[in-house]
Amino acid sequence: MAEGEKSLDGLELSKQWLEAADSRAELFCYLKDQVPQIFCLKKESSPQEEEELMQSRLLYPLECFLFGEAPQEGLEKLKQGSSSSQLCGRVFKEGETVYSCRDCAIDPTCVLCMDCFQDSVHKSHRYKMHASSGGGFCDCGDVEAWKIGPCCSKHNPGAATAMETDECVLEPEIYERAERLFRILLHYVTDFLVWEENLELSAELQPRTKDNAYYCVLYNDEHHSYDHVIYTLQRSVNCDQADAQTHTALIDKEGRRAVKRGTLRSCQQAKDLIRSNSEHISLQPLRVEILHAAVMAHQTFVLRLGPWFQKIISYSVGFRQAFCQVALEANIDRDQPCLISRLMLHDGRMYKGARKIVHELIFCSMLMETEFKRLFAIEFTKHYKQLQKDFIIDDHDRSISITALSVQIFTVPTLARQLIEEGNVIKVIVGTVMDLLREHLDDNNRFFFLGYNSDKFARIQVIFHDLRYILISKPSIWTEELRKEFIEGFKAFLGLLKCMQGMEEVKRQFGQHIAVEPEWEAGFSLQIQLRHILAMFQDWCSSDDEILQLAFEECHKALMQCNNQPFHREATDYYMCKHILHVRPYKVSQEPVSIHVPISRLLAGLYVLLCRTGAVERLDDSESFDCTQLAEHPLRCVVLAAQVSAEMWRRNGLSLVSQVYYYQDVKCRDEMYDKDILMLQIAASKMDPNHFLMLVLLRFELFDYFNGSCSSKDQDELTQWNRLTEEMLYLLIVIIGERYVPGVSQVTKEDVTMREVIHLLCIEPMAHSSLVKGLPENESHETGLETVITKVATFKKPGVSGHGLYGLKKECLVEFNPFFYHYSRSQHSKAEESQKKRRTQEGNDKALRPPVPPAFCLAFSSIVRLLCCDIIIHVLRRVLQRAAEDRSTHWTEAMIQRALHLIGQALLEEKTQLEHSTVEEVTFDFSLKARRIGSEHGKSVFLLLSKIKAVPSLEAQNDMVKWVLQMFEIVKCLREKSSPTASMSMDTTKPEESAQDKEKAERKRKAEAAKLHRQKIMAQMSAMQKNFIESNKMLYENMPESGTQGEPVTSTESCLMEHRELCVAIGPHRGSSPAGREVLTCILCQEEQEVVAQAPAMVLTACVQRSTVLTQCRGKIPTNRADGTGTSYPLFMPPELAVGTHTGSCGHVMHATCWQKYFEAVQNMTRNRLHAELIIDLENGEYLCPLCKSLCNTVVPLIPFETLTFNYENAEIIGQHLTLPRWIQIISARIKGLKSVTQDNDCNTEGSSVDGDTGLCGEGQSDFRSILSYGVQEPRKFSDSIAEMLVVCATTVHRVGLQTAPNELCPLVPIMAWNTCAFTIQAIENILQEEGKPLFGSLQNRQLAGLKAIVQFSAAQRLKSSQAVIQRHFHDMLGVLLPGIGRKNSPSLLEVDFFHLLVGLVLSIPALYQEEAVDLQPSAVSSAYNHLHILHLVTMAHMLQVLISSKDFPAVAGEETEEARAASELYTTVWLIPDVSGSSVAERVNRGIEPFLRCAALFFSCLTGVHPPEELSSTAVTSQGQMEALCSYLALPSNVFQLFQDHRDTVTPLMQRWSGSPVVTKAMKGNIQTVRYPRRRNRLIDLPEDYSALLNQASHFQCPKSTDDDRKHPTLCLFCGAMLCSQSSCCLSQLDGDDVGACTAHAATCGAGVGMFLRIRECEIVLMASKTRGSTYPAPYLDDYGETDPHLGRGNPLHLCPERYKKLNQLWQQHCILEEIARSLEVVNVMFAFEWQML
Repeated sequence: MAEGEKSLDGLELSKQWLEAADSRAELFCYLKDQVPQIFCLKKESSPQEEEELMQSRLLYPLECFLFGEAPQEGLEKLKQGSSSSQLCGRVFKEGETVYSCRDCAIDPTCVLCMDCFQDSVHKSHRYKMHASSGGGFCDCGDVEAWKIGPCCSKHNPGAATAMETDECVLEPEIYERAERLFRILLHYVTDFLVWEENLELSAELQPRTKDNAYYCVLYNDEHHSYDHVIYTLQRSVNCDQADAQTHTALIDKEGRRAVKRGTLRSCQQAKDLIRSNSEHISLQPLRVEILHAAVMAHQTFVLRLGPWFQKIISYSVGFRQAFCQVALEANIDRDQPCLISRLMLHDGRMYKGARKIVHELIFCSMLMETEFKRLFAIEFTKHYKQLQKDFIIDDHDRSISITALSVQIFTVPTLARQLIEEGNVIKVIVGTVMDLLREHLDDNNRFFFLGYNSDKFARIQVIFHDLRYILISKPSIWTEELRKEFIEGFKAFLGLLKCMQGMEEVKRQFGQHIAVEPEWEAGFSLQIQLRHILAMFQDWCSSDDEILQLAFEECHKALMQCNNQPFHREATDYYMCKHILHVRPYKVSQEPVSIHVPISRLLAGLYVLLCRTGAVERLDDSESFDCTQLAEHPLRCVVLAAQVSAEMWRRNGLSLVSQVYYYQDVKCRDEMYDKDILMLQIAASKMDPNHFLMLVLLRFELFDYFNGSCSSKDQDELTQWNRLTEEMLYLLIVIIGERYVPGVSQVTKEDVTMREVIHLLCIEPMAHSSLVKGLPENESHETGLETVITKVATFKKPGVSGHGLYGLKKECLVEFNPFFYHYSRSQHSKAEESQKKRRTQEGNDKALRPPVPPAFCLAFSSIVRLLCCDIIIHVLRRVLQRAAEDRSTHWTEAMIQRALHLIGQALLEEKTQLEHSTVEEVTFDFSLKARRIGSEHGKSVFLLLSKIKAVPSLEAQNDMVKWVLQMFEIVKCLREKSSPTASMSMDTTKPEESAQDKEKAERKRKAEAAKLHRQKIMAQMSAMQKNFIESNKMLYENMPESGTQGEPVTSTESCLMEHRELCVAIGPHRGSSPAGREVLTCILCQEEQEVVAQAPAMVLTACVQRSTVLTQCRGKIPTNRADGTGTSYPLFMPPELAVGTHTGSCGHVMHATCWQKYFEAVQNMTRNRLHAELIIDLENGEYLCPLCKSLCNTVVPLIPFETLTFNYENAEIIGQHLTLPRWIQIISARIKGLKSVTQDNDCNTEGSSVDGDTGLCGEGQSDFRSILSYGVQEPRKFSDSIAEMLVVCATTVHRVGLQTAPNELCPLVPIMAWNTCAFTIQAIENILQEEGKPLFGSLQNRQLAGLKAIVQFSAAQRLKSSQAVIQRHFHDMLGVLLPGIGRKNSPSLLEVDFFHLLVGLVLSIPALYQEEAVDLQPSAVSSAYNHLHILHLVTMAHMLQVLISSKDFPAVAGEETEEARAASELYTTVWLIPDVSGSSVAERVNRGIEPFLRCAALFFSCLTGVHPPEELSSTAVTSQGQMEALCSYLALPSNVFQLFQDHRDTVTPLMQRWSGSPVVTKAMKGNIQTVRYPRRRNRLIDLPEDYSALLNQASHFQCPKSTDDDRKHPTLCLFCGAMLCSQSSCCLSQLDGDDVGACTAHAATCGAGVGMFLRIRECEIVLMASKTRGSTYPAPYLDDYGETDPHLGRGNPLHLCPERYKKLNQLWQQHCILEEIARSLEVVNVMFAFEWQML
């Protein structure tokens, strides 16, 4: 009925509104009543109730109005006529993973959402992944965004319908109604979103009665921290902390929150309090407004209308168009902009929630329609300047500012061009920047950034992104309008550059160091922002000859207008070598100079483009194009860098050093240093070479120095001259040799990249990411590396750690130039060293020859004249002469190296020219001048070269000098044509070859000598070793070869030989324990000591931890009570091994006393050390091993094997009496007897043991003592220090294992010692099985030493505990095997782990031998039988356990072996099912008990020391052979089923009682789940091969506890595969009274506190060890270049590396996670601890 009413109401209302003369007034009349009733006026109502009322009373009638009928029906009709949109339009949340295709995207801002990417062609291309900063949307379906594959399979409309969705599919009357409704509602929405605090409600919305109900609303800002706001609220509106926190969280999320409701007066008080309280903390008060409840109600409804609009728009293209039409239509009131512009212009003052609604509406409407997108873009551009100004003063992030929408508009190529033509957007953007930076202009109209606001400046820089977006794709067709507007924009851009030309001048400090470092970062950050824009402008210009010409002229004009760094003096003449240079004097070291000359650099770039197109001829080469003037500023910059390098500007501080560093750094050099070199090359090509060199010498302030008109004794000055000469020669090398610029020579961009890569790899082999960092990026963040890398380098894959490396191919080495102009100083020396080293290894000389450069283009060909002009010969002669005179202060080796390189360049040039044309045509005459000029005084370049060969300090350059002299010869021969070049070249190589042969022979002789020397030393060492072994025979007696030396002979020789071969650990035929001494060295005091029971203790470092590595029920951890009641754990380990206690050791030995001192020292030192508690937990006894820094929390005392005298004859005799039934009888009697004795002692009364015990008379009495008749001996005595260490270790195991307070007297202490022994053995067996290694012989020494120590410690544990307690434990444990003997509620066969039981029984049975008066323990023979019978019983019980948990065997088929028959018989006995296949039963049982037998073998080997059979130390043996070897070592029949035959009489009644247990009965009926054997071996979960599959999983992850769409951190547990919501307040829980995050809480149940998680969006592993400790670890995913990518910084496709994942698996299974965390924390000494518990 209610539903009916609702629909009637809605339809009725909508009809009324439709028919009304003024729909708007009718609708408002309805809203003014309803809206305040639903929202805000009542006291807090539930959100659900509000939602329902709003749907039924408000939205439903509106939908009825829209459709003109019930919305469901209207919608059905719509669906039939409409098609789905081709555009995806998904709006990204912050942190969401997005994908870009490097092959197909028009620019890097074109991205796909996860779902579209998975269904697109780009999945197989070179894609990139990164986290969205929020606010963008998916470009799937946008034809202009992609070169190919614009649509995924979901959004592909098929070939039939193109992107023309413009035609309207709505019926005209619906469209008209939609327009009408949207107009009313959009005006309503806009009015309330741009609401000001002091506004009154309009008459239409004024409530009938105005209540005095107001809200005090607090707004978000970025000045106040969370804590500030919480504090302010607590002080101002009397709310408790929890409420204040809720308010604050919501203010941060939504942007505002009503914090008080009341009368106008009370709200005003609250407002004043909030403002005054917040002003105390930060200078700005919080923004607070008082709003009437009715206004608040309408604003709340407006926010709800946003999603409703989105829903309606999504129904049909027609609705979307109607919405856009209304939003963009011009206002009736001409002064007011359209609705959407009003909203945009108010954006800076709106709060977060409102902004979000507006942005989402724009996304889903105007940006989805081509035509409306264009109209919106025009509106956006119209208000661009105002929007940016609002953004600058707004304190919110850009991601929630309307200005962030520019990327959606400006990156569309067609739109960008229209906006240039119609709104000259370039001029608008540049004008906006200029307006905002105007305050930073000085009197000369240049920028000066002293005291700038960095936050505001960062916001201004963001505007440059928009300019980049506009220029992203250059036009293929230029229209006249586009040309005109572009040049206008370019002029505006030049205006910006003019203000940068010469900004931030520096002047060299003399005398005193600079007081305040000048500001330089702002200028460079501006330069970095402009770097790509400058390149893009040049790119645009290059696409049209006319534009290029105009741009060049404009740029030249702008440069001429710049008045920076004027000359202060008139031009004068300078003379050198009969040449005159007429130029104005200027000294960089004395006058102001600026490193910023962007116009000169842009001009250089445009000039080269003109050269490439050949348009350079069209330039009017008039006087205005004066090369000295053009080269002036770039030359000053180069000289400044040289003088800084020569340390002439030391007193100017670090700021200048930093500027020069960035000037040449990869981030800036393309548009700074490289362009300066280019401009100098342009000048060199245009000017007379002598004049150019004189200008360079002048500006380097070396003119007088080379003219010989100045000399100095001042050491500093000489050093400066030397350094400047080096730098000047280096500049000449660069100007002449650096031709890899398209336009300077005939090279492509690819050649340029290839050369860069070659030179980077000449330093050392590099990872892909290092290469990318070393290469300049273009505007699309591409370096071009992938296209060239395979041509020049080979890839070497990484191992389990490290990363893949590229090594240079040999054939590319000829291109190495030691003076490559992009090398930094350190790179230069590294490259030189590595290349010399390589040449030496290959047996070549060390001369690093200049490579042959590509030929200059015609416009630059005259540069080579520099190499043969008079001035260069003069300079080279001067330099070489100084070296020949060998006055050390006047020259440096680096200077000579550079001079030789220049001579080499000149000779190579001459050789090339002579080879390509006749001698007469060649005007390049360097070799002639070098031989002729100065030869009369013996000072020609050629003669001086021969002289410097003899200078001893230049020995390193000898090879280079030789090569240069050979080149002279070759050129001479070419000139004289004296002999064919071929023979000549052979002649010249001969001396080189003979020299090489000599060198090779010399090296061979040295190698032989070294080999002989090594052999001699080895022989000496071998002799010493033999001698040592002879003299220290005792030490070597426990080596395997010595077998059982030292064993007392108890029988004939043959018998001894026979037993020496015995490899049996238990029973009457057991082998002997090794009797050798063990001498160990303490790692702390380095003293040696033998391990003896009576000596002071030696201890092993160890770490005890709880573990779930073997669990069969992950996530369930048994709760144990410390008193041992309530649950059978820890006395009985459940078969699921839910949580065990593992003790591992790093195998390092110390004296107990040394360890105690060390531990005390660690405690004292750590207390004073910052954050040490993060690494080690002192309270829990943790420390780092002194040697290997492993994490430890206890020590295990070393106890030697007990030396046993084993009497084999005696054993035989005893064996005949002590059968299994007899043994059971004796043990039972002994237990009963002991029980009654303890009861007597307890009660001190006679006959207290009336029932159950048949007194201790007769046979019972004799049986009570008869256990002793089979052999007893005195127990071992331990020194006090070993006894003390036993207690230390046992207490730690007990404390950690049970998570309880330390208590050495607790009866569970011995049990925990046995449990850790058993669990550690099981863990080791598991690792060996997992890795396919043999059981013995494959453990590392540290593991083996630790295992032996733990077993011996556990065995010795009973000596430190009360014997009665141990007897009781034995009695209880035996109750599992012999029901009726133990306590009443003994667990059944299916409820215990039999290996833990075996260890417990074996280690506790000696306690039965305890007598009142004397301490006794069983003799070797007694122990052998005890072990044998316990093992037989436990093995049979375990076999039954395996059988009961196995079902479904096939029926018997064919002939069966004896083993199979026995197996079948046993199965029939248990299950009462005849005729099953015995062989399959036998196979299943053998497989099931094998891990148990393997563990037992390890246990008895460490307990008795008997060597195992060879078969167990090899993997070559078959599994059958292994099984037989195991059985023989454990004294079991190789057919284990034989046990049931041998002991039939004893076992049959036991089997009935075992099977009779209720648990077993239920399990056999299938009512309860049992563990299957062999147990499942745990591994880390399977991860997908492609990382994007994981990201996909994460993107669909929904936090179970929250509904909002905030950014989540999905985190995967690698133990169990659970996906968790980490670092989020929604998933906090309590653990031991503390708040912890989801991962910490999960690790507590899944890994007993240890966790290994993969944070999917961050692509890193987190290791956790406790609430307070964790560390990060690289994820096992690598890109194609063998590198990990933390935080997806590079975004390359990632694939799983199985080896690394296996290593992680081993880290977990070997219990090394704690150790790894401690190590990583030790390395990374953090100042502020990360709150791991909140993860």
